[in-house]
Amino acid sequence: MSHFRMILLSLVLATPAAAQEVTLRFQHFVNPASANPTYFMRPWADAIEAQSGGRIAVELHPFMQLGGSAANMYDLIADGAVDGGWVIPGYQPGRFPEAEALELPFMTPKSAEAASVAAWDFTQTHLMDDFADVHVIAAHMHGPGLVHLKGDAPEGVADFRGLNLRGPTRMSTLLLDNLGANPIGMPVPAFPEALAKGVLDGGLITWEQSPSLKLDELVDSHTDVVGEDALYNLYFLWAMNRDVYEGLAPDLRAVIDANSGAMAAAWAGRAHDTGDALGREIMAASGNEIAELSPEATAEIRALGDAVTDSWIAEMDARGFDGAALVRDAEAAMDAASR
Repeated sequence: MSHFRMILLSLVLATPAAAQEVTLRFQHFVNPASANPTYFMRPWADAIEAQSGGRIAVELHPFMQLGGSAANMYDLIADGAVDGGWVIPGYQPGRFPEAEALELPFMTPKSAEAASVAAWDFTQTHLMDDFADVHVIAAHMHGPGLVHLKGDAPEGVADFRGLNLRGPTRMSTLLLDNLGANPIGMPVPAFPEALAKGVLDGGLITWEQSPSLKLDELVDSHTDVVGEDALYNLYFLWAMNRDVYEGLAPDLRAVIDANSGAMAAAWAGRAHDTGDALGREIMAASGNEIAELSPEATAEIRALGDAVTDSWIAEMDARGFDGAALVRDAEAAMDAASR
C-alpha cells in the first residue's frame, strides 16, 4: 500500500462515529404553503439541520409525494416506508380510542398553543403505549374548527339539517349527525374536490387551511361558535420511525430530543394560531360572510356535543376503559394549559 493511501485510510478510520450523516424523509398531506409546514415543519427541519452541524438533512415531502394516503401515515412511518411525518390518528377511527378524548366537542380552548401543550401532557399520561410503534416527537392540536358553507351562515341547529358536510374525525361526524346533517368523513386533501363537484354543501375545518384549499372560492360563509372553547379539534402526531431514531448517533438523537416534547407541541400549536389569523383575514378580504353563532345557538349545539361525550364515555366503558376518567384528565390538562 502506498504511503499516500495509508495516510488517507488513517484519516478515514480516525473520523469519529459522530460524523454520521443522515437524510430524513418526512412526509405530510397538505399544501406546503399552509400553516403547519410553513411555521412549524420547515423551521423544525431547519433547526435540526443547523443544530446537527449539517449532519442531519431533513426533506419535507408534501401532498403524500412518497406514496400512501393521509389515513395510513402512522403505518408508513412505523413500517419504514418514510422516516417520519405528520399523523392524524383520528383518520383511522377506533384504532386509537383514548386519543378521541382530545377531539370531543368543545374540549379544547381556541388557542392552539394551549390546546397543544395540554395534548402533549395527556399523551404522556395515556397514549405513549398506543404509539409504541413510532418515536413521537410532538403531539399537538390545530386551532378552532368551524363551519364553512355554500350559502348563508347558519343561525341555529335547524340550518344544519339535511346538509352534506365533511367531518375530519369520528367525533366531529357524530356531532354533525346530532345536528341533523349528513356527515361525510374524509381527509382534508379530498375536501376541495368534493365541494367543487357538489358532493358537499360544506364542512368543518380551520381558518388556517381555508386559503390553501381555496375556500374563498368554494364556499360563501364561515361560522364559529361563541365563547372560549372550540366547536371541535383534531389531534396530530409529528413522529419518526423508531428504528431510524434509535439508529442515530447519540449526539444526533440529542438534536432530535432538543426539538421534541412540550416545546415542539407548543411550537406546532403556535403555527396554527398564526395560520388561523392569516386565514381569517384572507377569507374576510374575499368578501365571504364571517359569522358567529349566538350564545343561545352555541348552547344548543354544546348540549348536542355533551350527548356525543356521554355516548363516547359509555362506549369506552364497554371497551374496558374508564371513559369518564379520560374526559376528566383531558379537561384538566386543557384547563391547566389555558391558565
